[in-house]
Amino acid sequence: MNKILVLAAHRYPDKSRISKAAIEAFTGLADVTVHQLTHAYPDFQIDVEHEQNLLRNHDTVILLFPFWWYSSPAILKEWQDQVLTYGFAYGSDGKVLHGKKMMVMTSTGGSAQAYTPEGYNQYAVDALLLPFHAMANKTGMLWQPPALVQGMNDATDALIDNGVNYWLERLQELRGM
Repeated sequence: MNKILVLAAHRYPDKSRISKAAIEAFTGLADVTVHQLTHAYPDFQIDVEHEQNLLRNHDTVILLFPFWWYSSPAILKEWQDQVLTYGFAYGSDGKVLHGKKMMVMTSTGGSAQAYTPEGYNQYAVDALLLPFHAMANKTGMLWQPPALVQGMNDATDALIDNGVNYWLERLQELRGM
């Protein structure tokens, strides 16, 4: 079975209804490790060796975060900067991540329509996620289409349930690959 690492990055993890619901749904699934970066590193002092070992021991990496200011929370960027080092994640000897799958699971406050050329953000989320796609390419990871849950500014319990169920479906797809 495919071992999956979920890197959950949220500035306020205990306040986000959808992130909390997703983490609860993913926790305890066979061969799924949920790793909450903000809880593990509230001081941003990343344990690089631990994080690299997590990556070595999993086949798929899911980045779970809210899409804020067209990117991820700072803890995920710090994780990238510290963990994805030359000789480990890229470079002539950096082949540890080659062939592992990577997926972004993200929620947006704005609706899907807001992320169109006609919408107030003017760009599709896929276009705004290009730096993550480039990261996957640079590290030899296999980019998976992102799993978007949109419209969280007006989140109802039903929207959150539907979003988490969608993310569970996508996770299950990755498990079967």
